[in-house]
Amino acid sequence: MPTPTTLDQLPLRQNAQIVAVDWGAISDNEGRRLRALGIDEGISVEKLYKGMFGLNDPIALKVGRMLIAIRKSHAQVISVRPDPVAIPA
Repeated sequence: MPTPTTLDQLPLRQNAQIVAVDWGAISDNEGRRLRALGIDEGISVEKLYKGMFGLNDPIALKVGRMLIAIRKSHAQVISVRPDPVAIPA
């Protein structure tokens, strides 16, 4: 079984399941926004793109049929378990 990591460290074009979110590390408003976008424990995500020029901010994710963008600081508090099979580019 793959080792959990944080969403910001997940390779591009990789599916993963959210195993934990450190809700205490972000504000209540940010937490409500992330939940409204479908981010929560047990949800499958795919990391599609990241920002340019070394900042890697924002990060684009596929959540269900939606494409969303989140800040790198938010991705750092989201623990994921990568799916064992990577998606071909």
